[in-house]
Amino acid sequence: MTEEPANRVTDRRLLTYLAVAMVATGQPVHEIDEELAEVGRRLGYPDVQAAAAPTGVSLALGGGEAATVESVDGSLRLDQASEVRTIRQHLLDGEIDRAQALIRLSSLRGRPARYPTWLVGLAWVAASAGIGLILQPGAVNVAVTAVGAALVFGLVQLGERRPAVATLLPSVAAFVVACLVFATVSAGWLEGALRTLLPPLAILLPGAVLVTGLSEIAASAMVAGVSRVGYGLVQLLLFALGILAAAALFGLPPETLSNIRVDDLGWWAVPLGLLLISVGLCLMHSVRLSLMPWVIVVLLVAFGAQVFGQTLFGAALGGFLGALAASLGASVVELARPQLPRLVVFLPAFWMLVPGSLGLLSVTKFAFGDDDPSDSWFMVVELVGAIAVGLLVGSVIARSVRRTVRRR
Repeated sequence: MTEEPANRVTDRRLLTYLAVAMVATGQPVHEIDEELAEVGRRLGYPDVQAAAAPTGVSLALGGGEAATVESVDGSLRLDQASEVRTIRQHLLDGEIDRAQALIRLSSLRGRPARYPTWLVGLAWVAASAGIGLILQPGAVNVAVTAVGAALVFGLVQLGERRPAVATLLPSVAAFVVACLVFATVSAGWLEGALRTLLPPLAILLPGAVLVTGLSEIAASAMVAGVSRVGYGLVQLLLFALGILAAAALFGLPPETLSNIRVDDLGWWAVPLGLLLISVGLCLMHSVRLSLMPWVIVVLLVAFGAQVFGQTLFGAALGGFLGALAASLGASVVELARPQLPRLVVFLPAFWMLVPGSLGLLSVTKFAFGDDDPSDSWFMVVELVGAIAVGLLVGSVIARSVRRTVRRR
């Protein structure tokens, strides 16, 4: 058997590492396949065979050739995702040699966070409070949200050191937050318990996983899509289990978890909430301060489109237009400022849109014997589907625009 040339082994490893890093940024696998094929052609391999999945990648430089298999070890922060996009673009432009690219990809996870842990913790609380200002804008509710978010952040930090805690994190975090909220309700200090306990958990909820999975299924990436959707549903059930356990502990009647919205803060709650979400997510994911204005612009455009669609027709059209605006807005920013990776300015807006909180709300109401849970489930499925279609349409339009600009 003829030994494979060393340069082909190195190139296969480079493309595999690049694919693994792209999966870890949260990109849908059908987009990864297209972008990886583009890099492969640039490196002299027009028939790259890649099979990307949420947990690993298998890649060969051509049909019937040897393949490299690499697992995906968790997600990347936005600053690391930015570096992945930069490396990919440099490979396409010929501005970096393959050995340097391989070294940078190999050392990516060792890059320390830009901001200290205490600031990341404050950012986590700020982002959760921002979600609370939009979802349940009551003074006491937002205060309880902030305390609950601090507790969740502490559990996340503990989970990074203790694998057993990480495995049980959805249920444990939901139980701790629910106990805090239900204790406040029992004391008579708070109304709207269900919507109050969602914001501290929102950052952990798998809404983005569900939407990405559905978009992959729609794009014929069935294996990745079905696995993501299945994982997301199981996570929602684990969160709901923690909430139900806390409700049983406090002996609360089902009507305590009615979908009641408290709104006593006024019009300024929403814009302040959007600002807190934007800044909080940027600090949590080590985004440079110079990129934050662009992140905020894209998030505001997406939110404005979502509100406009909801006013015209309802949540489904709002989700579709919001996702479309986020995708196109991020692409326009990248065209105008090539040094700003699209993924970094897009993801915070996407995370704001995804209906993970609605999914948990529906699961919890169903478990408590809601009179007509089918309406809630249908709303979640409809909204997830609308956002997924908006992402697909936005992605197709953005690719067409980029090709047109490059030809010029």
